[in-house]
Amino acid sequence: MKHVVIIGVGALGSHLVQFLRNEPIQLRVVDFDIIEAKNTLAQFHTKGNIRRGKAASLKQLMQFLWNVKIESNGNRLAAHNLRELIHGPIADLVIDCVDNAATRQLIQDHVRAYGVPCLHGALAADGTFGRVCWDDRFVIDAEAATGTPTCEDGAHLPFIGLVSTHLAYAAQRFLRDGCKIGFQISPGGSIAV
Repeated sequence: MKHVVIIGVGALGSHLVQFLRNEPIQLRVVDFDIIEAKNTLAQFHTKGNIRRGKAASLKQLMQFLWNVKIESNGNRLAAHNLRELIHGPIADLVIDCVDNAATRQLIQDHVRAYGVPCLHGALAADGTFGRVCWDDRFVIDAEAATGTPTCEDGAHLPFIGLVSTHLAYAAQRFLRDGCKIGFQISPGGSIAV
């Protein structure tokens, strides 16, 4: 069974988890953040889990809704624990759904050092652009350095779902046949890259 690690289960990552639920994979989610009321407007988290950790909450929700068991880790990703969170067993695929440049850089440096395939998902905070990009073509956006909230008011939920769907499709294709496909997505449509 293939092992997939999703780092960041906010707007993109939380929806991605539900879209990968039928894949024959062992899924691990990593996110230190706590669910706030505003998160429930654009993320696949429930109001009943406000003030709980996103990773643990998503684990419980997936078990409850679809009897899908996933691993969860609520630690903040950092240089000292990166190997532990991504390996054990080593991931066949890492999917980066974080919203800040510093953490993306940690992930990118690690996957490149260990030769782990990595798919990056990114959203513009204003919901006007999304990217699904394999690591060998991914350039980290320095403007994301502050962890800009992504579509916190829920106004762009359909677009978030669209980008998450493209991310799930790219992961699915890679896991099934090794094909690496990426996308640039705008409200007007998507382009395979």
